[in-house]
Amino acid sequence: MTFPRLLVVRQKFPDRRIPDIASEVQKQLAASGFAARLKPGARVAIGVGSRGIHQIATIVRNVVRYWKDQGMQPFLFPAMGSHGAASAEGQADVLAHYGITEAAMGCPVISQLEVVSVGKTADGIEAFMDRTAYDSDGVMLVGRVKWHTDFDGKIESGLFKMLAIGLGKFAGAQRYHAYAYRLGLEHVIRSIGRQVLKSGKILGGLAILEDAYHNTAKLDAVPVELMEQREEENLALVKSWMAKIPADLDVLILDEIGKNISGAGMDTKVVNRGVQGQYNPWPGIPQFERVFVRDLSELTYNSGVGLGMADVVTDRLVDRINWEPTLINSLTANTPAAIRTPIHFRTDRECLERIAPTVGKLDLSQVTYGWIRNTMELVRIAVSENLRAEMEANPQVEIEAAIDFDFDGRGNLISPFVPVEETAGAH
Repeated sequence: MTFPRLLVVRQKFPDRRIPDIASEVQKQLAASGFAARLKPGARVAIGVGSRGIHQIATIVRNVVRYWKDQGMQPFLFPAMGSHGAASAEGQADVLAHYGITEAAMGCPVISQLEVVSVGKTADGIEAFMDRTAYDSDGVMLVGRVKWHTDFDGKIESGLFKMLAIGLGKFAGAQRYHAYAYRLGLEHVIRSIGRQVLKSGKILGGLAILEDAYHNTAKLDAVPVELMEQREEENLALVKSWMAKIPADLDVLILDEIGKNISGAGMDTKVVNRGVQGQYNPWPGIPQFERVFVRDLSELTYNSGVGLGMADVVTDRLVDRINWEPTLINSLTANTPAAIRTPIHFRTDRECLERIAPTVGKLDLSQVTYGWIRNTMELVRIAVSENLRAEMEANPQVEIEAAIDFDFDGRGNLISPFVPVEETAGAH
C-alpha cells in the first residue's frame, strides 16, 4: 500500500501566556483576602491535582510562599481521587513527578487516604474530605479549569470537581462515580461540592486557565463564596480558547496517549470520541472515522487508560500496559469501554494498511490522514496532501513543509514531532 505525502502545518492561536507566573500568583493571592480568614500560625492544607498542568510546580511553590509570608503553616496534599493507583504512595509519586516535593516546595507533603464524612446531599450521597485537610484550620485548592472528557456542562473539570472527587480521595471518587452513572456527573459534582463547602473548611482556590498552547493564561484567586459562579465563567472562557484539529479526517494518528496528557488518556473533545465507546459524539468538533494510537507517553507510567477509544494500536503499546493502575482508574470512573483492547498489529505500517480500507473509500488514494503527537500538542500537525486546498483556505493555518509518510527499517513511522519541551517558547 502506498501512502500520500504529508503537509506539516502550523496552527496560529492567540498567545495569552502570563509573562511572570510567580508575581501573578502573589498578586492574585494578595488581593484575595484569604489570609484574613485565619489567625497567624494556622495550618493551611493546600490541595493539588495532577496531569501535566504547565508550570504547576512554580504556581504551587508561590502559593506556599504566600501562606508562609502571612505567618501560616502550609502543607500540601494530593486532591486527585483514584489517581496514582489509588494509593497514598502512588499519589505522592504523581506529585513528585511534577516537581512537587517537600524539598522543592518548602513545606510538608502529606499523602494518605483516610477520609472524614461531611454529611449527605439531598440525593443521599455522603460527602467526604481528606482527613488531614479536615483537621487543618483551612483548605485551599489549586487546580486547572478545563473541559471534562466524559460530559458537557457548565461546570466540568476544575476547583469544584476537586472539592468533590479530589477531596473525597478513592472512597469518595468510587461512590460519586457510581451515583453519576444515574444522576449525571455535573449534578454530582455540584451537589457534593456544595456539601463540602458547608463544612466551613474551604477558604477558596486558585484557578489555572491555559490557552491553546497550554501556557498559563489566567490565574484567578476565587473566594469560597464565589466558587460555583466563577467556575462557570472560567470554564466558558477556557472553552473559547480551545485548540482543535482543522479538518474532518478518515484516519487520525496519535504518537502517544497518557494520563499526563488527559484524564482519559487522550482528550475526547479533540479526538471526538466518548469514553463509553461513542464515535464523534461532540458537536462543533471535526469528525474522525478511525483513530490509530502508536504508543504510551513516557510520563503515563504505563497506564493504558484511553486505549479503548482507538480503533487500532500497536503491539508495543499493548505490551507496555501496567494493568493495575489502568483497571483501578477506569473502573472507579465506570468507564470499562475506555480500556478495551482494540485490534493491534506488530508495526505501524500494518496498523495503517489494515485500518485505511475500513473508512468507506474504495480508492485508497482518497483517504485523508491527520497526525498529531498527542491531544495536548495541536500547534504543529501533519495532514495528507489531499487536504491542501482546505489548509490553504484556512487563515489560521500555515503550511510549513511537505514530507513523505516515512517508515523506518522495522515498518514503524518516523514522527515529524519532537517533545514539546524541546520546542518550548517556539510559537
